[in-house]
Amino acid sequence: MAETQREKITKKILEILENEQNGIRYSVLFKKLTEYFPGTRPGTVTGSLRYCVQKNNEKITKPERGLWILRKYVSSAQPISERSINLPNEASFYQPFADYLEQDLEECTRAISLGGNRFGDRWGTPDVLGVYKFSETDAVRPPLEIISAEIKTDTNQLITAFGQACAYKIFSHKVYLAVPKEADTSRIESLCTRFGIGLILFNANDSQDPKWEIRTRAVKSEPDYFYVNEYLQRLGDDRRFLFS
Repeated sequence: MAETQREKITKKILEILENEQNGIRYSVLFKKLTEYFPGTRPGTVTGSLRYCVQKNNEKITKPERGLWILRKYVSSAQPISERSINLPNEASFYQPFADYLEQDLEECTRAISLGGNRFGDRWGTPDVLGVYKFSETDAVRPPLEIISAEIKTDTNQLITAFGQACAYKIFSHKVYLAVPKEADTSRIESLCTRFGIGLILFNANDSQDPKWEIRTRAVKSEPDYFYVNEYLQRLGDDRRFLFS
């Protein structure tokens, strides 16, 4: 009896895992399968992945969300904490995202990398802060808009990142949250839509080419101008740059 497409894909999954002793991310595995089986519907690939892990539960395990590995490799695999050390530093994504807000999304006329504890309080400091300033030649010039962004490379910190993004709405007209593509973003995307926060996915393995991908646009809302003025006072020279 000829092999079904699902059986062919399952066999290829096991073959790929055999060559990945440190495991492989779901998103990378999915991409490899679509390349091996061009023209196959994404739903068929997704269904085959589910079928494979159910049928081969004694062979395949997922030690952390989104990571697939053969059970026989678990003891010898490089520890997860050690693998994360090889990822680019989170701060290395701040300026690329500031450039993305300016040049691709055109949400800002000026954007800068912040991070750290520049605002000096427990509500946190945005990783990126930008402004959208209307041109002097525009017939109608509304007040400028403030845009904040939170970037997280750790997929275990999505709820923390979402909470920080919500806090930024108190002094920002628009807020963006950027998280790795391999993260389980279904709930975060739903929350971002409900709260008007923009969601961006990116490749956390390469700060030189993060491949930013927009999922939801930020919705404009009015901040509390008391806090707008309070936080802008803390920017120092960066304030003059943003508003120049």
